[in-house]
Amino acid sequence: MAAVRHAAALACEIVAVAAVPAVLVLCAVFGVQQTALLSMAVVTCALLLFFAGYETGRPRLRDIMPVVVLAALAAAGRILFAPFPSFKPVSAIAIIAGAAFGRRSGFMVGALAALASNFFFGQGAWTPWQMYAWGMVGYGAGVLAQAGLARRTGVVCAYGFVSGYAYGFVLNLWSIVGFFHPQDIAQILAVYAAALPFDTMHAVATVTFLLALYAPWRRKLARIARKYGLADDARAPCR
Repeated sequence: MAAVRHAAALACEIVAVAAVPAVLVLCAVFGVQQTALLSMAVVTCALLLFFAGYETGRPRLRDIMPVVVLAALAAAGRILFAPFPSFKPVSAIAIIAGAAFGRRSGFMVGALAALASNFFFGQGAWTPWQMYAWGMVGYGAGVLAQAGLARRTGVVCAYGFVSGYAYGFVLNLWSIVGFFHPQDIAQILAVYAAALPFDTMHAVATVTFLLALYAPWRRKLARIARKYGLADDARAPCR
């Protein structure tokens, strides 16, 4: 039965990860006009699949608490740094969560932090996309940890820097395919060029917060993961 639950959770993950980029590409190729509505529906379904996969694993209360606490810290940090555009700790904390507790926990921290903090910044059509993008930042950190690379702060910081641009790429792509018709290369380049300073600031902020937080938080979270067996899929990858 445990093997069946694990397989079901993994299937949910694969579908959720692949669905959003696949639909965006198909909409672009076939010229679907209602891209904004369709893509938002797909990303919402992807989030639901991730949540369903997480629940399929039947996490205990003590499994969920670190995720909730880290998501709350990320949301609070985003609000605290509200005066500084794009300089936020959300990506860094999602990365730490993914490295310490596994890819699904990393996704949950990023997604929940976006949802919770948007009660302050404002909910809208962008919220599911922010949840998906920040969730994938944490998910990627969990994959990195499973490969045994999360022990090296330099590698994690390099991933954090790239993730700042990856997050921006997802949000910018959603804007392009959702609200610019017809699309052309000049328009696409203009959108990404306008967003480049903000994406760079996000990347720099993520590295800054990782340099400050990753080593001390990793040690503490690794002890918690070992003591209570909390890593969801990587089994305490940061030991």
